[in-house]
Amino acid sequence: MKIAVIGDGNVGGALGDAWTRAGHEVVFGVRDTKKTPAAGGRKTAPTAQAIRDAEIVALAVPWAAVPDVIKQFDGWSNKVIIDCTNPIAPGMELAIGLNTSGGEQVANLAKSTSVVKAFNTTGFGNMQNPVYAGKPVTMLFCTDDPAAQKIGERLIRDVGFEPVFAGPLKLARYFEPLALLWISMVPKLGLNFALTLVRR
Repeated sequence: MKIAVIGDGNVGGALGDAWTRAGHEVVFGVRDTKKTPAAGGRKTAPTAQAIRDAEIVALAVPWAAVPDVIKQFDGWSNKVIIDCTNPIAPGMELAIGLNTSGGEQVANLAKSTSVVKAFNTTGFGNMQNPVYAGKPVTMLFCTDDPAAQKIGERLIRDVGFEPVFAGPLKLARYFEPLALLWISMVPKLGLNFALTLVRR
């Protein structure tokens, strides 16, 4: 698949590199290709161009940058957005939550597209290596679109997680507070935080 990763920081880099290894065609969308040249074999392009040429767009930017990214392109109807963001405000508080979510806001901003909420409930270290004791850890995801569900499942598995579909996109309202919980805990514990579903 042709994937545009918007954001070349820790999360975007880990996901884009994993998808490249899995055989996908990945381009990192950046504001200025001269200021952010390709590194480590990565391909870069201006954000709008990267989105235009992609089938899948992974949002891996700070929450405050999301509206600006979406405004740079108006042909979202044939795209699937993988929303990896968390709506965190200054002071480590949720900017929005419980009666809506960042995932739902992304869907409202990018009209007529399908949004999959994923990769926001753990840190980039686990995206680089999501295997513990020989088993992949769980990655919960949600979406309203059955076709996008299949895409999300494949891309999660390609990174190395065990995908678990939670349900409709509105469940992102609960994913995002969970993300704030692990983000606040990691500095205290000095540990990675990952979910694993267990079965007897």
